[in-house]
Amino acid sequence: MIPAVTNGPDMKICIYGAGAIGGYIGVCLKQAGLDVSLIARGSHLEAIRTNGLKLLIKGEERVAHMPATADPAELGPQDYVIVALKSHQAWEVAEQMKPLLGPNTAVVTAQNGIPWWYFYGFEGQYANLQLQSVDPEGRQWRAIGPERAIGCTVYPATEIVAPGVVKHIYGDRFGLGEPTGRVTDRLTALASAFEAGGLKPKIYPKIRDDIWLKLWGNLCFNPISALTRATLDVVATDPGTRMVARNMMREAEKIARRIGVHFRVDIERRIDGAASVGAHRTSMLQDLEKGRPIELDALLTVVQEMGRLVDVETPFLDTVLALTQQMGRVAGVYPVFPEAVLSHEPEEMRLD
Repeated sequence: MIPAVTNGPDMKICIYGAGAIGGYIGVCLKQAGLDVSLIARGSHLEAIRTNGLKLLIKGEERVAHMPATADPAELGPQDYVIVALKSHQAWEVAEQMKPLLGPNTAVVTAQNGIPWWYFYGFEGQYANLQLQSVDPEGRQWRAIGPERAIGCTVYPATEIVAPGVVKHIYGDRFGLGEPTGRVTDRLTALASAFEAGGLKPKIYPKIRDDIWLKLWGNLCFNPISALTRATLDVVATDPGTRMVARNMMREAEKIARRIGVHFRVDIERRIDGAASVGAHRTSMLQDLEKGRPIELDALLTVVQEMGRLVDVETPFLDTVLALTQQMGRVAGVYPVFPEAVLSHEPEEMRLD
């Protein structure tokens, strides 16, 4: 059952993870007159509480004051919870999210990679299958419930330049869609809220197609850049790394097409689009350089898991994944899930 939704200025929205992307969304929605609250932590949280959340965008500084806390229990049930954490962080806090979840709360997964709810609302033999790479032991599936999920692809680039200060670099597009493919009231209300905040949402009846289009680049450019320390333009234009990326994308495309995904651009165009971004350091490279856990499982491990599911061989994906995992372990930034959870080969689980 799809929950109902509250419309208008009384709509309550919590941004869970008010970092670079979450902070950007939060300021935009708050300045549109919506009831917005933030979950943050550390010096960033203290700065928000003291000075408000600042957004540097288009040469101006916007400041928004809104409730901010590290404890979801202080905020109570919401109409929407927009999760702007990385996938492993979202898995860690799934149980902590419960105070925000009323009977009609929608949870918007504004994250990179394959989401934990991917096979919910899916037709065919994989319906309700749970992917262990992104949701070990089904923690999010149980604590949140896939019926709450709304998919969200994030295209803007932002960064935290100081505690409480987010800088917008480029982009304002977001893809939104229900796992079931339906265009529901709660989906259109969310899109309207984004539009009111000056963001540019597009509703996709097939949100998985858009998830894969973005993932297509992330699954190769992120790990290759982390392994080589090269910026995006170099990875996409150097003949050797471009060849590796191309072959990883070919393997991923074969997997995706077997589960019904349609790609609206071809591989060469997708790589050329990445090259045109310029000397950008991918998020995985930035995390590696700062000693933060790398977001590898939702971008690449899960694609390997899905390849095994549909019986597609993935020699390029397997090789790059193994190298990146080992690099991450040596650097102390992988695995990000508890070792006890990942001490066995991934297994797919099905709800009865």
